[in-house]
Amino acid sequence: MTTPIPADWQPILEEQTSQPYYARLQEFVARERAEHTVYPPAPEVYQALELTPFARARVLLLGQDPYPGAGQAHGLCFSVRPGVPQPRSLRNIFTELHNDVGAPAPNHGYLAHWAEQGILMLNAVLTVRAGQPNSHKRQGWETFTDAIIAALSARATPVVFVLWGGYAQNYA
Repeated sequence: MTTPIPADWQPILEEQTSQPYYARLQEFVARERAEHTVYPPAPEVYQALELTPFARARVLLLGQDPYPGAGQAHGLCFSVRPGVPQPRSLRNIFTELHNDVGAPAPNHGYLAHWAEQGILMLNAVLTVRAGQPNSHKRQGWETFTDAIIAALSARATPVVFVLWGGYAQNYA
């Protein structure tokens, strides 16, 4: 069972969670978990929302879907667990950050500290079948995460949108 949506996000997303598509999405993910390995683990599906409360979100970093490899996904786009080698996409991000602003590349890919500083590290799709990128695409997650993006866009306090890569840039 997926961990509940964090309390401060619940009023923002309650309209979504009461919709039939959301119930179908949860049933789909439950079936997938019963028959396959699914990432991230159920308690971490809403980790991005847990670490970055709605009122504290200053930046939205948008990814496509979780990394599909064992031990990689933990609910934050582009981030991997401590001790897990950095995927190519994350190494590319660190290279660009270094080239653009001189930020040194860390020797790890665990970015929870970014989320705790107000960077909402959200994937458009929040779950994936092990070894099969985009396997949970078009099951309803995009509708749910579009509502998160719309809520942030409607806030009086501006949010910076970081859209790295072609998939994210389609959201512009």
